[in-house]
Order: sequence, then structure tokens, then C-alpha cells
Amino acid sequence: MRVPLSWLGEWVDLPEDVSLQSVHAALVKVGFEEEDVHGAVLTGPIVVGRVLEASPEPQSNGKTINWCSVDVGEPEPRGIVCGAHNFGPGDKVVVTLPGAVLPGPTASDPFVIAARKTYGHVSDGMIGSARELGLGDEHDGILRLADLGLDPEVGTDAIHLLGLDDAAVEINVTPDRGYALSIRGVAREYGHSTGAAFRDPAAAVTVTPGSGFEVCVDDAAPIRGAAGASVFVTRAVRGIDPGRPTPPWMASRLRLAGIRSISLPVDITNYVMLELGQPIHGYDLAKLSGGITVRRATAGETLQTLDGQVRTLHAEDLLITDDSGPIGLAGVMGGATTELSATTRDVLIEAANFDSVSIARTARRHKLPSEASRRFERGVDPAVAAPAAQRVVDLLVELAGGTADPLGSVLDESVAPTPVALMPDRPARLIGVPYTPEEVRSTLELIGATVADAPASGASGGWLVTPPSWRPDLVDDASLVEEVARITGYDRIPSVLPQAPAGGRGLTPAQAARRRVGATLAAAGATEVLAYPFLSAAAIERFEPGAASVRLVNALDPQADRLRRSLLPGLLDIARRNLGRGLTDLALFEVGTVFRPEGENGTDVIPVGAQRPDEAMLAVLDASIPAQGWRVAALFLGEALPKRPGAPAVPSGLADALDAARQIGLATAVRVEAAQGSHPALHPGRTAELRASVTGPDGRGSERVVGVAGELLPSIAAELDLPRVVALVELDLDALVELGRADVQAAPVATMPAATQDLSLVVPIEVPAGEVLAAVIAGAGALLEHAALVDDYRGTGLPDGGRSLTFALRFRAPDRTLTAADASEAKLAGAARAAELYGATVRE
Repeated sequence: MRVPLSWLGEWVDLPEDVSLQSVHAALVKVGFEEEDVHGAVLTGPIVVGRVLEASPEPQSNGKTINWCSVDVGEPEPRGIVCGAHNFGPGDKVVVTLPGAVLPGPTASDPFVIAARKTYGHVSDGMIGSARELGLGDEHDGILRLADLGLDPEVGTDAIHLLGLDDAAVEINVTPDRGYALSIRGVAREYGHSTGAAFRDPAAAVTVTPGSGFEVCVDDAAPIRGAAGASVFVTRAVRGIDPGRPTPPWMASRLRLAGIRSISLPVDITNYVMLELGQPIHGYDLAKLSGGITVRRATAGETLQTLDGQVRTLHAEDLLITDDSGPIGLAGVMGGATTELSATTRDVLIEAANFDSVSIARTARRHKLPSEASRRFERGVDPAVAAPAAQRVVDLLVELAGGTADPLGSVLDESVAPTPVALMPDRPARLIGVPYTPEEVRSTLELIGATVADAPASGASGGWLVTPPSWRPDLVDDASLVEEVARITGYDRIPSVLPQAPAGGRGLTPAQAARRRVGATLAAAGATEVLAYPFLSAAAIERFEPGAASVRLVNALDPQADRLRRSLLPGLLDIARRNLGRGLTDLALFEVGTVFRPEGENGTDVIPVGAQRPDEAMLAVLDASIPAQGWRVAALFLGEALPKRPGAPAVPSGLADALDAARQIGLATAVRVEAAQGSHPALHPGRTAELRASVTGPDGRGSERVVGVAGELLPSIAAELDLPRVVALVELDLDALVELGRADVQAAPVATMPAATQDLSLVVPIEVPAGEVLAAVIAGAGALLEHAALVDDYRGTGLPDGGRSLTFALRFRAPDRTLTAADASEAKLAGAARAAELYGATVRE
């Protein structure tokens, strides 16, 4: 909301030295965040001048300029070159003299006026257009003051005359404070903050109700059980002159408030909307057929709105209709058939109050946000409709030369605000500030509420607080307590750091493990990301064909209406986005939840969004939620190490994914091992099944498949515009936490020397190396401290279909020095186990 200071000062006392910063500071105190400042970018001298002569001079470039003599109230007239032709001798214009500063293309690039030689003359200033002065978009000619109905003295300060010395503050208005989308609301809040005297602009209007115009609300399909229109006031004004100019003070205020000037009748309706917060619509009375009916649309109806679009209406849309059919989308935008135009002489004014949910749905359904819908969907004061209509009548009579007509109507079925029970000590107990009952009462009365003692049948010593009509957000005692805290000052609320409870409480083991995993991957150089949990059905099918997924009824994106079953598709989307921005070397990871339905999940019974579900409905919704397990996933592509002097670049690949899996295992105290695996989205020859194995306190081992690692199928990589090699890994974090031991302790430093030996085994080529290594480890016994695959040879000297796997083995005893015979015996025991399981033979 943009608030011009001159307008604000009409309804609340501002100090003489008021500044934009002080107004912002005052409004921040009562909860309105500052956004920006606007206006006051012109500096003088800018004065009123009268054209004495205007001599046209054709130029060699085909353009004709006017060499003008202009009286600016100085002893001698000024000579000025002007390229416009919509003026002549005797016209009063705005002259910017050397030294003046006008708005430039950007705030940091203003246009400074100086005497300069052009077209063979020295132009001693400039005659301004509306655009150059920041008054509007008109640039076909210079601004003639007579067109604005002005006849000031020559030499008058034009900045003050045209309201160009005004400025505006812009604040952020939260959705629950729709009353602040008006000068009336902001002035009241400024008064609350500073104690300045507030004058209600609605109370300054003397209302004369109209009669004789038929209005009917026929709402057979109300939203939330409430009729679409609770208030509908109409008034008529006859004989206006729509061609009259909008006064500069009004045009200036509208411009500062962010609304462009259109025509005097339309500008007046916008002006009153901004002043009182009540949207107003004007109809050309001559174009109306009969009375007005407010009703819901029927299937197949259409309406051409003021923006020229023909819209197909929905059965929930609330319409303004006459005998000819729809003439407006209620609370959103009027129709073209009854639009105010240059031929309008008689105007029917509408000031209504519409249901907020209905208006919000219509505006979103038709993608048609407007200043009116913005206010209605946040709640408009029903008591201000009649004063707003009267204010428009008064301005049309005063500025447009119209005559107030007794024709009109008053329909008011609004419901008075519901009193809220409040104990006087409730604010002190809830906020922690020792508010006195007198302070609480005076604060509530300050915001416009009435406070009365509760009847004897109610809570002893309690109050019944009736909120003002402009505060539909005050519906319970908590919201009243918030008002007490806001108005008396948030700075009174003490800042107290909570004490950590005794007993070693803090993160749960699962939470701590998840944090360790994230810290481990980040320390290894990967970047944590958060992907959207919503995927398309095709993305889920690509990774898990035929898998059940949860479909959202009201998805943010209709193309991504499924909850993810895996973190990998989201990582691929993020990788695509980063590649498109030139980041070709990526190491990404995410720790998050996935949604894997089992059996029947979800429900087709969706409650109405504006109603709170009852306990039975909440139970149904809770039961419909699928299991949400924790996963950790990582992606690697591009170069793991860049090219550097003396060493080539090291590309990312499967080894990086496997290493990340091992690091995750270390962070959760679980040994993660890889075995040959398969996955529908991963390369069949470069996919590993990840298994977790731990030894429990009883000495027994346990093993479980906890994830997968591999390289993305080249066909999928090409489809997603990704490099050919994209390494991926995903692990079930819940399973790792379950298998991990919280009492893991560091192994003691060995004091005995180690014995190392190599073992080369010849096995069929289809036998996975990891399974052979596991057999060697199992057979070698307790003396084996470490084993690793160091070579995979396939070539001369081996039988057809065979390969040689070489393992580096390290043996150590805790209490003695091993002999070569001890190490060889253990090594051969491992070889024997591999021979038994896979037919391995020792290669000499």
C-alpha cells in the first residue's frame, strides 16, 4: 500500500518536520513492514509560464520546431526551443528552468535541465509534458494548464501547484489487515503508534440514502453458507461532464498511490477506494436495463470484462446482472457493456460488500487480480459502503458538474461482529508482560472495540469484547491479546533465552545421525540442495515402473501432481537447471523424506478449504498419509578434480557415488558394502546394490539392502540433456540409523607388526568381485585386519571366460608377531572359502 503524506496528513496530525523515514518507523512499530518510498524526485526552479510567441521553423531533417518566447515572471522573457505543436501564444504552460531536475530513465540517472544550443538557438529551459513531469504517460504534446482547469499567475511555483512536492511511503499489508489498504486504515494505525489525533474520513461524510432503484441478491449457491453480497448501496448522479480534467492534486495522489489517471469519473471512484478502503464501481446509467440482480453464473454464460477479454463463467462466480444479462464480475471487474465513457452523462454508483472467499476464488479462477478483489478477499468494512457512495456523489457534483439524484438503494444484511469473551489477565498470562486491566481495556477501546462486563452467567470477572466492523480478523481471545501486544509495543515483551533442560535432552539419535550425514557430505565437498517433493507421473515411472504413488488433488503444478518416492529425480532436475546456467561440475546431495504408499493410502474426501475439518475428518486425513521415510541421495557429474599443471582432470563417476555411500556409512556407524545390482534407471553394468552390515553387542552380524549406487542410463541422460556419465547414490537413512550402533568406540592403536600378502584368484568372469572378496574375508578368520581388491586382470594366460582378481591382505594378531606361515595359512583359508563357493583357483 502506497500512502501519500499529504493525503495521510488530512486525517491524522503529522508533525511539521515529518519525513518518510519517521512515518515508516511509526508504522513499523504497529506491525507494518516498510517496502519503499516514492515521489519527491523533482527539484526547481519549475514555474508557470505564458507563451508570448511560437514561431515554427522547418529543419533540414524534416522536423519542424517552435522557437518560443515565454514569460516566466522575470524582467525578460526566455527563449525556448520546443518540438511540440499543441499550444500557441497565450497558453500557460510548465517551464523547467536551468538547474531543475526531472525524473530520468532510472532513479540513479535523473534529467538535469541546462541552457543548451540546439537547432541554431540557445534554449534557456524546457516546456514540460505530462510524462516529463512524472504526471502520466501522455507525451504527444506539452502540458497546457488550461486543460487541467488551472489559470495560475505567471511565475507561480509549478511543483507545489501540481502536487509534485508530495511523496509516499509504501508498506507491506499482511492478508489479515485488509483495513490498512486505505488511507483511513493507515491514518488510524499511525495514530495508534504515535498518539496523533485521528479523524475518520468516513465520519466526515453526511450520508443521504437513495431509493427507488431495484436491487436483488439471489444467491442460491452461497460459499461457506454465506450470501455472496451482504451490503449493496447504489446512488445516482446526473449531468456530469466526463471530459473535465482530473484536478492535479487528485492525479498526483493517485499517481503516488500507484494508480494511473484514466478519466475524472473513474479517478474519483479509485480515489474514494484508496481513501476509505471500499471498492466502488460506476455504471453508465443510460446503458443499464432495469434493476440489478446479484447472482451466481450459469453454465455457458460469458462476460466481456473491462480489459476486453470475453470470459467463460464458472457456476461459483458471483455476477452483477441486469435485464440484459451479466454486466460485471462482482468484486473483481466490471463489464464492458456498461462502462463509463466519454459519452456518459448519468452515473450509477455501486458500493457493496461481497463474500471474501467467493471473490478470491473468482479472481484466481480467471487470473484477474484487481485492486477491488485485493481488498474484498481480505475483508472490507461493511459499515463504510454508504459513506463511500456518498463521497463519490459529492466529488462528482463538485468536480464533474453533476447533480445528485435521489435514485438509489440501500440493502444491508451484514451481521454485527460477534463479541469475544476475554479475561482481563489473559494478555499478561499469554504475553508475559504485566498489563493492567485498565491498560488492556483502553487499548482495546483505542482500536475501536467496545468492552463490556460479561453477564453473570459467563466467566466471573470476564469481559465481552465486540470488535469494530473493520476488523474481521479479531475472532478469539488470542487475536485480541495480539492487538494489546501490538499497540502497547512489541519492545515491552522481554527477550528470554530458554534454559536447556537437565537430563541430557537434545537431538534424538535419528536427528543427530541425519545431521552427521549432512555435515560429512558437505565436508567432502558436496553441496546440499532441497528439491521440490512434487514430481510428474512420468518421472516416477522412469525410476520405478509400476510403483504406486500419492496424487495430490490441488497440486501447485498440474504437471507435477505426485509425491516423490525417491530423491534422485529431484537431484536430476536441479542438475539440469545448474547445467543450463553454466555450472558443469556438480556434487549435490539432499537429506529428505520420501512418500511410499503401502496398500490403500489417500482419500477422495477433501474438506472445503474455508472450513476447519472436524475430528472425524482429521482422523481420516491422518490415516490417509503414507509412510514418510528419510533418505539421503547424492549426484556427481563433470570433473571431480579439474585439470592442473602436470595432472589431467579426474572425471566423476561410479567411484564417487560408492565413496559417498561409504562416508555415509561411517557417519552412521554402519559398514556399507557394494555388490552387483540392478536398477531400471541405472546402467546395467555399472550399478551396485548397497548393503549394510553391523555386529551387534551379542556378536551376531546383520545385513540389509539399504540403497543403490550407479551411473544413469545414457538414454535417460540424453533425454534429460545431461552428460553421458551421471553418478547417483541413494540410501535408506532410517535403516542406517536402525542398524548403526550408538556406542561405537575407536579401535585401539595396534602395537604388534602387520604381515601383508597378496592373493590372486582366477574366477569365472560373471562372478562379482565383491562376493569373492566377502568369501576371502569370511575364510581368512580373525587375523585378517584389512582386505581390498587391487587388480582385475583379463587377458593372456587365463582360461576363456575367466579373470584374475588380486587382493591385498593385511594380517595382525593382538598379542604376538605373526610369522609368514601364520599369514599364509589364513590367506589360503580365505582362498579355500572362495574355491568352495565360486570355484576359484589360486593363480601362481
